[in-house]
Amino acid sequence: MSVLSILKNSQTIAVVGLSPNPERASYRISKYMQAQGYRIVPIHPAASEVLGEKAYPTLTAAAQAMAIDLVNVFRRSEDIPPIADEAVAIGAKALWLQLGIENDAACAHAASHGLETVQDLCLKVEHAQLLRTGKLSARH
Repeated sequence: MSVLSILKNSQTIAVVGLSPNPERASYRISKYMQAQGYRIVPIHPAASEVLGEKAYPTLTAAAQAMAIDLVNVFRRSEDIPPIADEAVAIGAKALWLQLGIENDAACAHAASHGLETVQDLCLKVEHAQLLRTGKLSARH
């Protein structure tokens, strides 16, 4: 698993649990990634739009409209297995579980189907650190 390769090889990030509330971490982190040039695809069953992007109720619904490179998850650890299954089914390249979220079995399942996986790390923090060290260049 390489955080650098995931960030370099991803353009479209589906965010499971992206809240329309600007006070939530999912919103702030997704807004940052959007500002860095990544396409954010909100996955939220009750929202119609977040961050100016159409929201989809499921990963499967989003994947019918576009290819998803990275699935970034803001859900409880016990909720991860069906999300990992769906990430595999839609052909995502990577599964990222945000800080505080871990599920070894779900990540092993995703990895066994060719997805790169990350657990318990913040996408924004990792991206910013790679930018600062020069290992990753700005996308825009």
